[in-house]
Amino acid sequence: MNRLNKITKLIVDILFYIGILCVISVPFTVKYISGFYGYNSRETVIFAIMLIITGIAAVYILYEFKRMFRTLVGGNPFVAANVNSLKRMAVSCVIITAVYLVKCFMMFTFATVVIVIVFGIGTLFCLVLKDLFRQAVEYKEENDLTV
Repeated sequence: MNRLNKITKLIVDILFYIGILCVISVPFTVKYISGFYGYNSRETVIFAIMLIITGIAAVYILYEFKRMFRTLVGGNPFVAANVNSLKRMAVSCVIITAVYLVKCFMMFTFATVVIVIVFGIGTLFCLVLKDLFRQAVEYKEENDLTV
């Protein structure tokens, strides 16, 4: 594994554990954040639920990245498990996109629109990569059978 891959793996690992801590801290920090933005109690509950759902989805995306890195270290990234990981990552991106799209109608901010766009594009990116990996797996398996 080259240097860039090691650095990327380290960053993903760090973000994974920080993400877990952030999701766990939501119930404790949401009152402060909602007070800062002036949300009422109903909006605070909605905000907390939204952060927990999207936080879990984001941590799950990082978990799938960690799983994919294992195959990269093993020297064979073109396996069916990575196709499934990309599919699950796309579903997680859709969940995040949907939650923030709903938030646009309830508590609109420009940052929310940016998140919707980024994770919408992330969904498409994961689906395209999934198909690319699926095709690479098929070619690899076909090539392994002919040798």
